[in-house]
Amino acid sequence: MECIARRPLSLLIHTSRRTRHTLLSKSVIVKNLAPHHRNRPFSTQKTGYSDRPSNITPLRSSLGMPLNVLIVGAGVAGPALAFFMQKADPNHKITVVERSSSLRVAGQQLDLKNQGVDILRKAGLLETLKSHCVNETGLEVLDSDGKQLAVFGINPTGQTRLTLTAEYEIMRGDIVKDLYEATLKQNEELKGKRDGGHLTYEFNKTITDLVQSDDGVEVTFSDGQKKKFDLIVAADGQGSRTRRLAFGKEVNDAAFRPLGVHAAYYSIPRSEGEGGLARAYSAPGRRLVVTRTSHRPVAQVLLFSMGDGEKLRKSYKEPIEKQKEAFADSYRGAGWEIDRLLDGLDTCDDFYSHEVGQIRMDQLSKGRVVLLGDAGYCPSPFTGMGTTACLIGAYVLAGELARHGNNIPQALQAYEEVARPGISECQQLPTESLGTFFPSSRIGIWILRKFLWVVSKVEPITYKPRSEENRGWKVPEYPELNLKS
Repeated sequence: MECIARRPLSLLIHTSRRTRHTLLSKSVIVKNLAPHHRNRPFSTQKTGYSDRPSNITPLRSSLGMPLNVLIVGAGVAGPALAFFMQKADPNHKITVVERSSSLRVAGQQLDLKNQGVDILRKAGLLETLKSHCVNETGLEVLDSDGKQLAVFGINPTGQTRLTLTAEYEIMRGDIVKDLYEATLKQNEELKGKRDGGHLTYEFNKTITDLVQSDDGVEVTFSDGQKKKFDLIVAADGQGSRTRRLAFGKEVNDAAFRPLGVHAAYYSIPRSEGEGGLARAYSAPGRRLVVTRTSHRPVAQVLLFSMGDGEKLRKSYKEPIEKQKEAFADSYRGAGWEIDRLLDGLDTCDDFYSHEVGQIRMDQLSKGRVVLLGDAGYCPSPFTGMGTTACLIGAYVLAGELARHGNNIPQALQAYEEVARPGISECQQLPTESLGTFFPSSRIGIWILRKFLWVVSKVEPITYKPRSEENRGWKVPEYPELNLKS
C-alpha cells in the first residue's frame, strides 16, 4: 500500500521567473530546491563544462543518431529515464521540464518493491537509496481507545506478506532528490567526454500544445517558446496534461478508473508514544485513518473515505482551505485521536487531496509521444507498486531505445510489448473487495477487526516465501544501457 501524496501543491513556491538548469554551461548553479522535508541541509551544487581538452576523444554512440528528447515531469520517472538514456548514449540531448518552480521534494512515504529494487541495483543506486530509507517496523490496528488489536510486520522485497510496510520504505522527497542528484553527478562525470549531448532541467515551465509530424514534434511551452523534438515523454503524473494533448480529451478522460475512495494526506508533529509502527483505525461511515511516523519527528496523516464522495469530489476544484474543510467535516466525530489529527489541518503546509484511481491506457504511445509512469499506468496507492512501475517503465523505455538504435517507432512498440506484463502486475488490485475495508456500521467494523486479528495470527504460520522463479515479471537485461552491474 503506497499511501503517498505525490503532488502537495501547497508546498510549491511559485515565482514568475522561469528557472533554467542547463548542465553544459560554463558555470551552472543548481538552485531553487524546496527545503527538504526532513530539514536536512541540501547542498548547492555547481556543475559546469569547460572546453574539451584536445587530448580527450569524445564518447561516440554505437547506436543510431542521438535523440533530442523532451521529458515532461521531474518526479521519479522523468529523472530515472534521463539517467538510463544518458548511460546508453551520452550524446542524447535531453530536456526535462517541471511545472513547479523548484524540485518538489515534499510528499509522503513510498514503497520500493520487487523489480524496482532490482532495477536500482543494476543502476548502482540502491545503496544510496537504502541509506535514506525510513525505519517503519510494521502496522498496528487500533480501536477507538487506542488499544492494539492486531500487528503486521514487514514484507521482504519480492514477497507477498499481508502488511502495509515494505522492506524498503523511503520518503518521496528522498528518492526524487537521489535520482535528480544522480543525473547531475553523471553529467559531471561526462565532462569533456561527449560530442554535443546535454541534460537540461527547466523549472516553472510546462507544455501547452504539441503538433506531430513525420520527423518530430513541435512543442509550445508555457512561456510561449516553441521547439522541436524527436521524442516527447509524458512523465507528468496521473493528471498528465501531455497525455491529454497527445491522445485527446475522450481517451484521456476514459483512462482514469476511479476506485470509489477519496484521500487526503498531510503531516503534523509527532505525539508522544508514536514510534516505528504505522497505525490504522477504522471509523463508521466508511472512513479509514492511517498515521505513519517511522521514528521521524513528524507524523504522516492519511485519510481515506468511501463516504461523502460527491462533496469531496467537488472540493478538489476549490482552494486548499476549502478542501481541508471538506475533509474535516467528513471526519469530525470519527473517534480515536481524530480531533488532534484534524487540528493539524490548520497548520500543515503539505496538504494534498484527490480521488483515488488507476490510469489504464490501451496504448502507451501515439506517434512520437510516449507515456511513462503514472501518466500511463498509475496503479493507485493501494497497490504499493507506483514507484516500481515508474522504474520499470524508465528502464525498459531507455533499454528499447538503445536496443533499436534509437529507431523511435520500433522502440516504442517494443517498450509496450516488454513492459506491459510488468505494468499489469503492478496494477493488480482486487477492486471488488476494496469496500470490505471500509465498513459503514459499527458491527461491520467489529467484524473487520476480528478478521484482521485472525489474519495477523494465522498468516505468519501459514505463509510460504516465494521462490526466485515465482516472483513475477522478470527484469530484462539491457547491455546497451552500459550499467555497472
